[in-house]
Amino acid sequence: MDKAMQGVDPDSPDAFLHIFLNLMSMVPWVTLLWWNLGFVAVGALLGWWRGRTVEGIVWSVVLGPIGWIIVLVRPRGRDKSTPPPLPGRR
Repeated sequence: MDKAMQGVDPDSPDAFLHIFLNLMSMVPWVTLLWWNLGFVAVGALLGWWRGRTVEGIVWSVVLGPIGWIIVLVRPRGRDKSTPPPLPGRR
């Protein structure tokens, strides 16, 4: 808490903003960016393996590693080499 309050007058009207900016400056943004890119890469790989590459990327961006579970639980995508069944014939 001392680092967040460093250089902040608690009685000033913009004290909240200064505390918030001090807290945001303590976040390791570069590390978080690399972790997120890693999550997306694994999600894309899992999505490609399951036949849903874009879905794997989207779920990984939105939920991180939890999105991997969603991609793995959903059924595989339709194989593009086989045509879709005709209506009325299944």
